[in-house]
Amino acid sequence: MFHGRIVIIVKKRVAGVSEEAMGRFVVRAARLAGVSGKVNVLLTSSRELQSLNQRFRGKDAPTDVLSFPAAATLAERFAGDIAISAELAACNSKKLGHSAVDEVKILVLHGLLHLAGYDHEQDQGTMARKEQRLRKLLGLPVALIERSQTASNGTMAKGQVKSGGRGRSKRAKVR
Repeated sequence: MFHGRIVIIVKKRVAGVSEEAMGRFVVRAARLAGVSGKVNVLLTSSRELQSLNQRFRGKDAPTDVLSFPAAATLAERFAGDIAISAELAACNSKKLGHSAVDEVKILVLHGLLHLAGYDHEQDQGTMARKEQRLRKLLGLPVALIERSQTASNGTMAKGQVKSGGRGRSKRAKVR
């Protein structure tokens, strides 16, 4: 589904998530995150996310979200790709007590911040603060980085999967 400069590709459905509504959310969240240029969002299986995680991050495990910023030469027209595991989004939403729609939005927001250049693994909390502020503006429950920080303290909900983060320097071909 094409929504202006946003392309939503659904290979695996998430209950309650419509391409049209997700496209509108991505446009709004991208603007707030400071992302310009086209964004592709892929909702797919955990198996595909695991394959992408292995290929681009060297981690042979499923993850909930990966983002692949565009090469600097393309960044003005194309911001990058975001891949989301539909299965992990649904599973985590149940464990955390909010809707699958909200979980997908949280994952999209996290991915958009990576496309905007933020990196929670290296920025001493800058991305976490931005994500928390935008989550509140967008009316979303607990942000992904906040959950990951809780997880690193050993208090993550049982079975919850930590966020994957950014792909390495190789460009993802998510189709």
